[in-house]
Amino acid sequence: MTGKADFTEDEWKTVLEAPPSAGLIVIASDRGGSIRESFSMAKAYTEARKEHGDSQLLDEIVTAKPEMDHTRFHSPEELKEASLKHITDAVELLKSKAAAEELDEYKKFIVALANRVAEARKEGFMGLSGDRVSDDEKTAIAEVEAALQ
Repeated sequence: MTGKADFTEDEWKTVLEAPPSAGLIVIASDRGGSIRESFSMAKAYTEARKEHGDSQLLDEIVTAKPEMDHTRFHSPEELKEASLKHITDAVELLKSKAAAEELDEYKKFIVALANRVAEARKEGFMGLSGDRVSDDEKTAIAEVEAALQ
């Protein structure tokens, strides 16, 4: 099993940054609701902590404080590009250090977190459309999924 001890400090930071980076991509994709969506991201970590599984790697990730790149971005596009890079860098690192099953669980966690953030509030004027996920959020999730490949 792979865990924090198998990584350098910088490598572990890379692994920790990818899940919240996926959440940021979704938050930035659609105007409004960022507070509710941020709480939703935190709740995804809390729920994952309760579901200890067979993956030491995932268990250690969800018990750590979510790491975020505190770089100041000048545009939503710049934030998205940097966040997608965090995700691809983490996946490449895990391909070389983790078992295939652990990498798969990591990817599933990231996609689940992105979906949870997208579903945090109803879309449309005052939430009246009833849709849980906007088209922009669906596009953002697809970009996250593509980065995970």
